[in-house]
Amino acid sequence: MENSTYKQNTNQWNEARQKMVATQLVSRGINDRRVLDAMSQVPREEFVSPEKKTFSYNDCALPIDCNQTISQPFTVAFMCEAAQLNGDESVLEVGSGSGYGAAVLSLLAHEVHTIERIPELAQQAFERLRRLGFLNVHVYSNDGTLGVSEAAPFDAIIVTAGAESLPSPYLNQLKEGGRIIIPIGTEHAGQTMYRFTLKNGKLSEENLGAFAFVPLIGEYGWPV
Repeated sequence: MENSTYKQNTNQWNEARQKMVATQLVSRGINDRRVLDAMSQVPREEFVSPEKKTFSYNDCALPIDCNQTISQPFTVAFMCEAAQLNGDESVLEVGSGSGYGAAVLSLLAHEVHTIERIPELAQQAFERLRRLGFLNVHVYSNDGTLGVSEAAPFDAIIVTAGAESLPSPYLNQLKEGGRIIIPIGTEHAGQTMYRFTLKNGKLSEENLGAFAFVPLIGEYGWPV
């Protein structure tokens, strides 16, 4: 009976995941096949609290511990697609949260370094990622606005919190040809997503549209 129940629950989550990909991602313009495949594989239900599991594949952000959130699936997919990954990159994610974004990135890049300023969340993300087998993810607990200099340079930097401006440490840790995906704007009233690309030592920027994130807190971000 236990095996039957487990299989039924697994099928239920798989069906919800495939429906999410079709109705929330494909229908809204996400077309990178590698991103869609990654989103269809990572079990988002494992990255939310037990009382929120029912809502795992809803089209919204969900609360997690320490008054933080897990981003809505579309936002995760959008940022991953914007990073233009082909599988051999080293990626920095700023704002580990539950570890969900890092898990998706782990299927898209060779190596993922994710940094979280709240030690409790960093530890939870580390344990969860290990338990689920995402072994190419390295978790750090520190001020995310400083990046991770010891693991630099990076092919892509994905920032999952809203900044007032582009933190200078990210530029210093970016490879030639690398991309920074970051929302920039006001602290609480929403931001604009940008893709910065470093080419021949010069930084170009692209406006990718309006989003809403929690503030990026730290030395090169908003104050605590």
